[in-house]
This record gives sequence, structure tokens and C-alpha cells, in this order.
Amino acid sequence: GVCGCCGALRPRYKRLVDNIFPEDPEDGLVKTNMEKLTFYALSAPEKLDRIGAYLSERLIRDVSRHRYGYVCIAMEALDQLLMACHCQSINLFVESFLKMVAKLLESEKPNLQILGTNSFVKFANIEEDTPSYHRSYDFFVSRFSEMCHSGHEDADVRTKIRMSGIKGLQGVVRKTVNDELQANIWDPQHMDKIVPSLLFNLQRPEGAESRSPSPPRGSERARARDGDRDGEQPAELAERCLRELLARAAFGNIKSAVKPVLVHLDNHSLWEPKVFATDCFRIIMYSIQPQHSHLVIQQLLGHLDANSKSAAPIRAGIVEVLSEAAVIAASGSVGPTVLEVFNTLLRQLRLSIDYALSGSYEGSAGSGTRSIREHQERTFQEAVIKTIGSFASTLPAYQQSEVMVFIMNKVPLPGAQHSMDSGRDG
Repeated sequence: GVCGCCGALRPRYKRLVDNIFPEDPEDGLVKTNMEKLTFYALSAPEKLDRIGAYLSERLIRDVSRHRYGYVCIAMEALDQLLMACHCQSINLFVESFLKMVAKLLESEKPNLQILGTNSFVKFANIEEDTPSYHRSYDFFVSRFSEMCHSGHEDADVRTKIRMSGIKGLQGVVRKTVNDELQANIWDPQHMDKIVPSLLFNLQRPEGAESRSPSPPRGSERARARDGDRDGEQPAELAERCLRELLARAAFGNIKSAVKPVLVHLDNHSLWEPKVFATDCFRIIMYSIQPQHSHLVIQQLLGHLDANSKSAAPIRAGIVEVLSEAAVIAASGSVGPTVLEVFNTLLRQLRLSIDYALSGSYEGSAGSGTRSIREHQERTFQEAVIKTIGSFASTLPAYQQSEVMVFIMNKVPLPGAQHSMDSGRDG
């Protein structure tokens, strides 16, 4: 406590801040005094940064002393001040606010991590009147991504922490994605954390009910804006967050968002079985703007080429995902990639036939696994042919005839093949 004579000498903003804290933290925020503090902050916005700094100082002290009741009161006060004040001085106050949120997120106490996340999410939904030139969210991306991978021993606590991590990432995306000064959210250093964290939670545990992703309905969009659904699980929240991220991706950002998906599927061997990979790309194709569909197709084609020497089941998984993507892209645009699609698929078909004949991915005869490889390569070849059909069926009639000519020029005619075989026999 502060004695009466010394208390009178303290700056008014400090006295107002001190007065919002009750003797017993169980009593909660002193609402009448909070109203006085809010009125003072609105009347003297130049003091807002000092109020924030002092609240930050108190909160850090209370965290170190394990006085968590007062920590909650401080965050509640901060939330109310943030909601009430939209002046030019808000930037300096926000710096103090984010410093306090970071302090809570660094705590080992799950309740403090969740408290900090909830405050950050409220802040993320506030539209600031003035831009911030120097604010960085790097720490928050990293910390929320860590929370998404929480391995807490208590299942309920683990779920809560992961949910908070996803909400935090959603908040970062909302806060930065439309801010030209924060365009770096699409940089690989951030996308390589955000996207895998969402995919990690999107993978439902064995036996969990899974549904086939589809275009978000109007009611789902409304729920995504308004907040959580009762009983929502990390997988559902992660899907909503991923959809929101992809929906906000401009032409130049599609590759940044999709590449981490491909890397995640590679690293965790998720092309075989292909169920999760297919679900991921359904979400992607339904969430992005239709005119960007061809960019995703291009990335899948490039990834297929990059995996030319991978096992046949992996290539088959990529091809079948391509087939699914083609059907969805038909409603938008396959874009300028039509011949590239068929060229890549035919090249892969030819490589597969060569692999099957040689029994090796390196071109030299292998031993022991030839029959298995032939069976796998045959499955892959069937997948390629099916995908060629899927793509062709999405094209208008005039393009289908052009593609047919293109394929005929690429594939040897039976007569030519027969004469080649005869010459080889002779």
C-alpha cells in the first residue's frame, strides 16, 4: 500500500490504475473505478501510453509473484481500454498491451497462456484508426504455432491449449493479412509455421469421424465471423482458420500458402493413403478464389515432377489429388496450364512404363522387388490415365479435340510400336 501523503503525490493516471484493483482479487475489477480510468484515458489520450506501461509493469510483477487474480484483472482492464480507445495514441498503448500478452504466453501456466490468447484475439478484431509501421507479430506466430502442437499430459488441457493456439494464429492472420504494412505474414518464415500447425490439428485421430470438405455454406461463414461453436474441436477450428487464410490469399500469395501443405504431406508420408491429402486440397480448392485454381494445379504438377523417382504409391497419391483438384477447378479456371497438365501427366506415364520395364528408378535392372514395382506402377499408370480423363472432361469441346491431337502426337501409334518391336526382334 501507499500512505496517504505519498499517494497524493503519485501521478493521477497511476492512482486511477491502482484503484481498479480490489483488496481481494476474488472481488474482480472495480467497475466504477474502471469507468473513471476509461473516461480519463479518453479525455487525455496522450496519457494512454503511460497507462499501458504502468499496467504492464504491474502485470509483470504480479506474474512473477504468482498473483494470478490480479493478472486477470489487469488483462480485463487492458481489454476494456483497447475497446474504448481508438485515438492516434493507441499505437504506444498497443505496444504495452502486446508486451503483456507475450508475457502471459511465455508462462508455463496453461490458464495464463489461454488468458493471453483471448486478449490477443479481442485485439485482433479491433480496427485501428492509425497504421503501425514498426509492430512485429513474429513472436506471436511462433508461440501460437507451438501451442498448436501442445503435448500437455492432460487431454482436456492439451485440447484447450491447441484451440488457443489456432485462435491466436487466426487472430494474427486477421490482424495482418489486409494490412499493407504487414505483408510479410505471407513470407515463408511465417507460412512454414502457420500452415503446418493448422494441418497438424486438422488430422483427426484414428477413429474420429471425418467428413468430406465442401464449399463453406453461408451459415458457416457467419459462424467463422462471429466466433466459436459450442463443442468445437481443434480439427474443426483449424479447418475454419485454414479456409479463412486461403480465402484471403491474393494471386501472388497462393504459392506461399500451398507450398507448406505439400512439404507437410511429404514429411509425414501422407500421400499414401491419400485421404488426408485429398481432404486438404479439397479445402484449398474450395477456399481460394476460383480464378486462382490454376496456380494450385501448377504447384501439384511441379510437385509430381519433383517426385518423379519417389515410390509409385506416392506419385499415385499426388496424381489422384490432381484429379480431384481438376474436377473442382472446372467450375473456375484451369487457366493457361492445359497443355502443361497433359504434358506432365504423359511424361510421368512414360517414366512409369520405363520404371516397370527396367524394374528400377535409376534405369538399371533391380532384383527382388520387380513384381511389386510392376504392380505399383500399373496402379500409378491407371491413376494417370484416370486423371487425364478428369482434366479432359472439364474442357470445352474445341479444346478436347486439340488435346486429343496433342496426346496422339505424344503417344506412339500401335502400328509404329509394332514395327519398332519387329525391328527389335529382328
